[in-house]
Amino acid sequence: MHTITLKTPIPYHVPSLKSHSIFPQNPRLTRPHLIFPPIHHRPHSHSSVTKGLGISVPNSTPGALNGSLHSENLAVKDIDVATLGNLCVDIVLNVPQLPPPDADRRKAYMDRLSASPPDKKYWEAGGNCNMAIAAARLGLRCNAIGHVGNEVYGRFLLDVLRDEGIGMVGMNEDTDANSSSASSYETLLCWVLVDQLQRHGFCSRADFSKEPAFSWLTKLSVQVKTAIKQSKILFCNGYGFDELSPAVIASAVEYAVEVGTAIFFDPGPRGKSLSAGTPEEQGALNLLLRMSDVLLLTSDEAESLTGIKNPILAGQQLLKQGVQTKWVIVKMGPKGSILITKSGISCAPAFKVKVMDTVGCGDSFVAAIAYGFIHNMPMVNTLAIANAVGAATAMGCGAGRNVATLDKVLEIVEASNLNEDDEFWNEIFDENLGVQEITAVSKLVINGSESQLNSVPLQKVVSELLPKLKSAELERKVPC
Repeated sequence: MHTITLKTPIPYHVPSLKSHSIFPQNPRLTRPHLIFPPIHHRPHSHSSVTKGLGISVPNSTPGALNGSLHSENLAVKDIDVATLGNLCVDIVLNVPQLPPPDADRRKAYMDRLSASPPDKKYWEAGGNCNMAIAAARLGLRCNAIGHVGNEVYGRFLLDVLRDEGIGMVGMNEDTDANSSSASSYETLLCWVLVDQLQRHGFCSRADFSKEPAFSWLTKLSVQVKTAIKQSKILFCNGYGFDELSPAVIASAVEYAVEVGTAIFFDPGPRGKSLSAGTPEEQGALNLLLRMSDVLLLTSDEAESLTGIKNPILAGQQLLKQGVQTKWVIVKMGPKGSILITKSGISCAPAFKVKVMDTVGCGDSFVAAIAYGFIHNMPMVNTLAIANAVGAATAMGCGAGRNVATLDKVLEIVEASNLNEDDEFWNEIFDENLGVQEITAVSKLVINGSESQLNSVPLQKVVSELLPKLKSAELERKVPC
């Protein structure tokens, strides 16, 4: 079981015998469509719900966004990244023991915890908030699209997003308040439980229902469609299926394709269960796998979806099955990462850091991939910055506001301490990959691949990354 280490001990949470309800009679949002714009950390920026900064997207795609932005409907894309769903509050607690595996006993355990909400100092923004916060700290303009309830947890999430300069576009419908239980409108909570051996488990109400948490959401509102249309990237992940129906997710994907918004998809651990899920879940998953511009998976996840163990061959299979897929990125944990295209392969080893907690590392990694994609950076540079941002998050404890800061990313890039493992890479590249070129950060020696290998010196990568990162840091410090 994966472990995490907390910087400071968290006292055991013992639920009170009395129930302290913090929810109003109807915890739905009092405004049908909650919207506030992102705060742009640029001297010439201004806030507007529907207009934004007026950033023009190039009219032709060959040189834009690594040739990955759709050519249709290229008007004004004011927002860099919009995340879809998966907005939750993580509550991190030390407990004497992890919840039991039996579903009924596990739910009773969670209900006891919920009866007396823990102190706010144990709350953290979770889910897609991690990706949005990491992206905003890199200087990207971000919107979170999703539902939060009209209670203390929902207001906490909105405050965090606002403080990080992230816009919020609420998903809601004018449905009959009596048609669903009040709890179905509450902000989704994820209990992150840590035992005395520093093992952790997760628990949320989405674990105990066959229906998505917000199954009452059946269509995309005009506001949500506008948010998708104004974004360069729409980010979706497998956990979005815990909240939104497959039909709603499919609608968002189809609309993004229609309006020329690039789709990033990270199936995560849910990919395996979705591939064996209901026909609707399988259909939405297949749509995402085919229509996404960028797929992001771990090597285990790539193998579970393709049955192919070699991560590059698995990535090539996903690329072949895709309709719009330009990049398949395989996250190799402490070894590094690989980016696969139809014409070649790029790889970068990870940076050596003292790992405290890996929660949120994958989300932070995705944020940096989006940064490189939008800024049309060389692919190997994109992997290097993503590895650095993921490593910076691993040096902290927990996700949300604890994800990578720009200062920490700069520190890692400047130190340039790579976790080199020639034997590992030799094994990966030992098979016939059928590609014309392999681009790798230098000091990687790949046996038998000299004719294909394009070695990029680490010093060159760092010299190109540092000015961009320092510029992003400066812009975030300039008052709006």
